[in-house]
Amino acid sequence: MKLKKPSKYIYTYIHHPDEYELRRMEMRSFFGFDTEENFIISERCIDPSRSPFMEDLLEVWYEADRMEELQQLVKELKIEDATYKVVCLNRMDLGKTKKIPHPERRKIEKQIGLSINGEPNLNQPDLVFGLLHINDRWYFGKSSKAESIWRKHLHKPSSYSTALSTRVARAIVNIAIPEPEGIRAIDPCCGIGTVLIEALSMNINIVGRDISPLVCVGARKNIAHFGYETTVTKGSITDVTDHYDVAIVDLPYNIYSHLSLEEEYNIILHARRIADRVLFVAIKPIEHLVQKAGFVIKDRSVAKKSNFIRHILLCE
Repeated sequence: MKLKKPSKYIYTYIHHPDEYELRRMEMRSFFGFDTEENFIISERCIDPSRSPFMEDLLEVWYEADRMEELQQLVKELKIEDATYKVVCLNRMDLGKTKKIPHPERRKIEKQIGLSINGEPNLNQPDLVFGLLHINDRWYFGKSSKAESIWRKHLHKPSSYSTALSTRVARAIVNIAIPEPEGIRAIDPCCGIGTVLIEALSMNINIVGRDISPLVCVGARKNIAHFGYETTVTKGSITDVTDHYDVAIVDLPYNIYSHLSLEEEYNIILHARRIADRVLFVAIKPIEHLVQKAGFVIKDRSVAKKSNFIRHILLCE
């Protein structure tokens, strides 16, 4: 079967109140705009498994105001060499559109599924079609469910209590590097490698560095534990001689590392030297320091965990 070319893409989002602002910043990086709603409609195709916030992707093939109209459109489909099933994606409220109860979703799935010229298979289909009702309009097309890859990285051989969560780390990688092809990246204060692991799981070309030899050993162990490979070198950001497209800098913070203002500014200055685009993570506002270093702040947000706030700045 030759698949239709989608006219648009609809992404649904899981609600994470602590990372609400970060989710919207990731939206802006991926799509160029954001929304307060828990869905977004775009002409750009993103693998939903890249985002720690996405739930489903619907590649829109047909759309209509009424179910009966959509049913007629779906009859055009002829699936001769694959099996299929239809899933209604209205499992939760989407904006102002209320969740469709389970029995009604099953009824709708059957109604549309029987309109398709092909062989259904509810257990192991070759194709999963999605059906979505948003703002009084019906959408139908190929559906993909996001895989929560970041969850697989929760438990590492080496860990820090103050390290970024894997969900936040994955989001900031997406914000810093929305289009990975041809990008060379560095995490010059990589700690135990949380950012590196999320980037490597998305096939991003990234290397790590840390001033602590013990931390470097822990990062290498964590990276190998999940089957990824990259270089993690011991040393300060001041010693980096290569130039990169992107740097992700989580300014060091734990019970053993309290940077002075001068030390923070030094890291920021060297980040400007080694990369064209830098995403900073800090536990306090650093706008005055990045602007003093000559950066232009392109976007910003915060990520919260209880009373602990991380400030996220995307700079060029």
